[in-house]
Amino acid sequence: MNENKPKKEKITRKKFSAQFKDQALERAENEGAPQTAEDLGIPVSLLYSWRAKRRQGGQPLEQQKIQQAEMARLKREVDRLEQEVAFLKKVATYFTKESK
Repeated sequence: MNENKPKKEKITRKKFSAQFKDQALERAENEGAPQTAEDLGIPVSLLYSWRAKRRQGGQPLEQQKIQQAEMARLKREVDRLEQEVAFLKKVATYFTKESK
């Protein structure tokens, strides 16, 4: 029954590093997006998409990734400190009750 149906191949997406994206965008500014895309073997629309994301953020993509990682680290730190404060409040309450 299923012999007549062609098998679908999985399409894997290429993942590009932030450094590659930044270098490709710099090259596109100098040589033009169509030429750069052809040389790198990527669609021109991908370069334009990266350019739009960079303009939206106002920083190179690599810097945006670094800032996102730092923001996540700081949020975890805030959560940990809030838990510490809550624990210390409970301990203080316990000792004030005990001393009376």
